[in-house]
Amino acid sequence: MPLMRIDMVKGRRTPDEIKKVMQLAYDLTRKDLGVPEDDRFQVVTQHESYEMKLMDAGLGIERTDDILLFEILSTPRTMGQKKKYCQDMAAAFQQEMGMKPEDIMIVFATNHAEDFSFGNGKQQFLNGEL
Repeated sequence: MPLMRIDMVKGRRTPDEIKKVMQLAYDLTRKDLGVPEDDRFQVVTQHESYEMKLMDAGLGIERTDDILLFEILSTPRTMGQKKKYCQDMAAAFQQEMGMKPEDIMIVFATNHAEDFSFGNGKQQFLNGEL
């Protein structure tokens, strides 16, 4: 159950484009990270351009206000899965949405089954419901 937060600059995309961003990311999450169908938890947050400062850490990456920051909170994934996912995300957003690969930033964070409650005060992974 990855929880995906997608941060973007406000006013750069239409509602349909935002839906496309979400769908494309979800499709690749299923394909590369082995997530089952309907295991979809995404939150989009839009910011004023001055509220997002995502530097390049000295790598020479030139970003634009089209940048998308994907924060993925998930149970552990292999290094190979994460590498493929990052490569596929950059390529897919370039091909499907005409974005620069430099404007796709991905951060993984790890948690475990006991860290989830989907509602009703229960931990469904631990009590056998999932």
